[in-house]
Amino acid sequence: MLPATVLAQLHWKKADNEFDSLPKAIRVFKTTDSLSGRPFTAFCVEVKLRDKHLDFTTQTGAGKAYTPLQYYNREQKPYIVVNGGYFSFQTNQNLNVIIRDGKMVAYNIPALKSLFNDSFYYATRSAFGLTKKRVADVAWLFTDTAKRWPYAFQTHPIIAKGSNPDPSFADLHTIEQWNWWKMHTAIGGGPVLVQEGAVFITNKEEQLYAFERDDRHPRTAIGYTHNHRLIILVIQGRSPGVAEGATLDETARILVELGCEEAINLDGGGSSCMLVNGKETIQPADKEGERPVASVFIVKKKEPRKKKAN
Repeated sequence: MLPATVLAQLHWKKADNEFDSLPKAIRVFKTTDSLSGRPFTAFCVEVKLRDKHLDFTTQTGAGKAYTPLQYYNREQKPYIVVNGGYFSFQTNQNLNVIIRDGKMVAYNIPALKSLFNDSFYYATRSAFGLTKKRVADVAWLFTDTAKRWPYAFQTHPIIAKGSNPDPSFADLHTIEQWNWWKMHTAIGGGPVLVQEGAVFITNKEEQLYAFERDDRHPRTAIGYTHNHRLIILVIQGRSPGVAEGATLDETARILVELGCEEAINLDGGGSSCMLVNGKETIQPADKEGERPVASVFIVKKKEPRKKKAN
């Protein structure tokens, strides 16, 4: 069940019956309460990570962008499809790490050009991941195309600068403790919103919304609870008088109230979209409807293992 503190602040109502038949391990909640005195609409999906009948995966457009509904149809109609991380509108290149079936299929951008001089900023941007045994984690990552796994920092992001536009890990010049992030499934985004069950936003360190922390937008966020529940939150916005979105701080507080131990922000704005059984939850902000995106996170029915031929 959602924690009582949530129900006292935002009144979440079960919305499973709006989305056809779902397994018991997946529950959908909706709120239309006001937030900070403003019109507000949001959906939350809670999924039991340990349910053996479910599978958690990611998918990319492989150089193309598709709407969530197109992904839904291409991926054999999974239970949940939600937009993923950031991407280039020009090339559809994913700008965050994505791991599918234990393989990195997209990488963090290694360097950001400084606005003030000729140096580069080496951002360790965050991601949400699941091991093969469905153990969830959030970490700040540095990726190297020559390495199988990302370098992960568990307690805070690394702040590093240099002159190399294509840095290696050595260019971070850090002695901070790190580990190989051996995830089976992962989706990157940022910034981190929740750590150790409390609001902890690293937008400046990750160079994401560094000067826009108080802006209200549609939001997509993903995290997990201490009792092995996946939480996906989508917030409708840019709908004057109906739903005005949320700031990063408001989104983080909602995630804490939902019981998240750790959580990250994903691509928002016009990209924010979550489908449950192929049906939209929030109304996308773009007037054209669902925006084509370069990656999605998926919850689907686990397929039976194929028997090996004798």
